[in-house]
Amino acid sequence: MDGQRRRYQEVAEVLRKELGNGTFKVGDRLRPERQIAEEMNVSRSLLREAMIMLEIEGLIDVRKGSGTYVVRLPDAEQVTPTSNLEDIGPFELLQARQLMESNIAAFAASMVTKADILRMRDALEREREDLAKGSGGYEADEEFHLLIAEATQNSVLVDMVRNLWQQRTRSRMWDKLHERIFDNTYREEWLNDHQDILDALQRRDPQAAKQAMWQHLENVKKRLMELSDVDDPAFDAYLFQQDPLTPA
Repeated sequence: MDGQRRRYQEVAEVLRKELGNGTFKVGDRLRPERQIAEEMNVSRSLLREAMIMLEIEGLIDVRKGSGTYVVRLPDAEQVTPTSNLEDIGPFELLQARQLMESNIAAFAASMVTKADILRMRDALEREREDLAKGSGGYEADEEFHLLIAEATQNSVLVDMVRNLWQQRTRSRMWDKLHERIFDNTYREEWLNDHQDILDALQRRDPQAAKQAMWQHLENVKKRLMELSDVDDPAFDAYLFQQDPLTPA
């Protein structure tokens, strides 16, 4: 794979060529994501990132509960836009955070001070207040994760976590993913996850802190996949149709 290109960009290129080969016309509905992912032998999250990229390019339009539609056909020689080369797929970013921050949480559990715990409690309380007010901001969420990194007493780890959050803030793909999501109840679930992480840190239990952070970011990935799904659930029916020759 070209070092300047990400895997989801390669998948997007395959889809872009399919849109331009004469098979589709403007207004056509694409196959369900699950079907395309199986045909290409890629994960749903990777395909979702590729579809978001094509959406940003203005080639497709996603309609909640209906599916994905062609709104513009690519030029014959269209290549990956350079504006997207530096972006990072949201699920790729979450995977990196999961690997890094779970280990940071484990280390923080052995280094955390009382002052660190008090600051985390304050951040968690601001999260609760934001949730109660219906605030759409993630400032307290970000602060909580940065405070865990700061509890390691290692400035390099703090910079690494801050950099991942800055990449999220700059990401057009992350913004586009969230445009598909209208149900904010997941924020309460994540708040509960944060409390589990804090509890483990207060007990100075590295393994529990690592597991709690890993599970939190796993929950984030799963919920964002679920809530950003635009396909009509009936589209997946072909997966469950019984072979007429197979006995019940």
